[in-house]
Amino acid sequence: MPFFTIHGTEESRAFREAVQRHPTVQDIQKVSSYEDRTLFALDWDVSQDRLFTGIEEMRAHLLGATGGPDTWEFELRFHSHGALSDFKEYCSEAGISLEVGRIYNPTRPESGPFYGLTQRQRDTLVRAVRGGYYSLPRQISTQDLADEFDISDQAVTERLRRAIVSLVDNSLVAAIEEQEEFGSPET
Repeated sequence: MPFFTIHGTEESRAFREAVQRHPTVQDIQKVSSYEDRTLFALDWDVSQDRLFTGIEEMRAHLLGATGGPDTWEFELRFHSHGALSDFKEYCSEAGISLEVGRIYNPTRPESGPFYGLTQRQRDTLVRAVRGGYYSLPRQISTQDLADEFDISDQAVTERLRRAIVSLVDNSLVAAIEEQEEFGSPET
């Protein structure tokens, strides 16, 4: 039973009336209201809905949805990029207009949970950010960092440079390569 939060009194009334007329909805219940928001619970048979059938067939997980009268935005999780490609093909064949807004994969699998950064790179980069090295004006210098880590000023500069390259390569560059591999979003 999904829950929907509707903003605005008139929108809540219109939503309830429209949903009650939909053939796949068995029941709609107002759960609570606060200021201009109303939470509804929906008893909804999605077995006849092509979009949700596709989500189920591709074994995707619906994490969230936001929408209005004309468009909806869904956040879906797929077990692989191939499943996402299959879902895009399914939607195209079913006549469902689909635009992939973004694909999120925080890291390349081989780079590990820290975007390929070594422990020393992580420690130095985190200390530099927290200490204000990248603030304007700078609140900490590479010499200050060097003193903390008992290394040379040049070693701190190189460690930060390598950390930034690794971080960008395993996040932003990986995302661009992924987008190039799967093509531009279809509308």
